[in-house]
Amino acid sequence: MPEAPVLLYCRCAYAQVVPSGVKNAVLAQLCESGTSFETVSDLCEMAAHRDPRLQQLAQCGRLRIAACYPRAVTGLFHQAGAPLPEGTEILNMRSQTAEDITQQMLRPADAPLPAPAVAAAEA
Repeated sequence: MPEAPVLLYCRCAYAQVVPSGVKNAVLAQLCESGTSFETVSDLCEMAAHRDPRLQQLAQCGRLRIAACYPRAVTGLFHQAGAPLPEGTEILNMRSQTAEDITQQMLRPADAPLPAPAVAAAEA
């Protein structure tokens, strides 16, 4: 059985490019699920400051991220010197619905990746 992914949610607090309705709904649904997840205030800010927590997140094994465009998220980690591991899943709160994001974030570790999600290696 595959290892359960670490779930990471970006609040996009500074850039505010993610629709607030979507990010608030995703956060509420993740909280209601009772599943453990990591939350950060803003991946862009963390990358700009080369926050060492990005390095820790990139090294935690399987990672499933709710943020924005997969290429942007991959670039932020790379910029911070913390390249994402192969198989990282990045869900785009700018283009997907809150329901899609939540379902994909909470799906079992061995469930296939649905079409709208993009693995970091493919971004």
